[in-house]
Amino acid sequence: MDLQKYGPWALIIGGSEGVGAAFAQLLAADGFKLVLVARKQGPLDELAAELRGQGAEVRVLSADLAQPDVLAQVRGVTDDIEVGLLVYNAGANNTRGLFVELPEEVTGSVLAITVLGQANFARHYGALMVKRGRGGIILGGSLSSYLGSPTLATYTGAKAFSRIFSEALWAECAPLGVDVLHLNIGFTATPAMARLGMPVDLAEPPETVAREGLENIANGPVWIVSTPGNLERARLISAVDNRAEIVRSNAIPPRDKTAEAAREHQRLAAGD
Repeated sequence: MDLQKYGPWALIIGGSEGVGAAFAQLLAADGFKLVLVARKQGPLDELAAELRGQGAEVRVLSADLAQPDVLAQVRGVTDDIEVGLLVYNAGANNTRGLFVELPEEVTGSVLAITVLGQANFARHYGALMVKRGRGGIILGGSLSSYLGSPTLATYTGAKAFSRIFSEALWAECAPLGVDVLHLNIGFTATPAMARLGMPVDLAEPPETVAREGLENIANGPVWIVSTPGNLERARLISAVDNRAEIVRSNAIPPRDKTAEAAREHQRLAAGD
């Protein structure tokens, strides 16, 4: 990773475990200084101690990304440094249900983190990068951005915003020296997925996802992680014709069926 173009500091939102931690480890190995932001203090401190032991300079902030003052909180630990890389990795979903039946605070949290969070952080740190004429922004996305899925209306809608927003931001920022990438991931073996009870034996390792994001930051606006079946599924569910049937037949499966679905995607990708 080019420290001169994207350094000296990288800000990782959702940076305590899983893909966020993998980003931190890879960037630290390339000499980046790091600001890690996540909700849980314990995992943040553990990762920071590990990275400091390897010689990295690390700042941490425990913050609830759904709160309206979260950007102000993060600015409290970044306004005195030069953030050349923003990785916005937060945006998991832990509650499924019919939109009209879910509490407003549940859907509001998804929108605050994935829609307002990405937009507000990209605006603030992107403006500073544009002023310097260099930098990079990686916004975490999902294959679910291509298809509205029952019981995940807010989540899939938020991910669709993220992808389309990233494309527009990429087009605006590329001529100004700032790279923007929507990192579109599929089934990934993160602690968050494990806590939800999802079988992760067929999932992509977080290290692979983070490495592909960093290696392809200049290949925006969208990079689909190369997990077998991801590209084929993206093509299938983004088809324009007969959207009613596409939506009905390709809904995101229940958690206990995720591994089975991943196995089927890999089989189709292999042409079996």
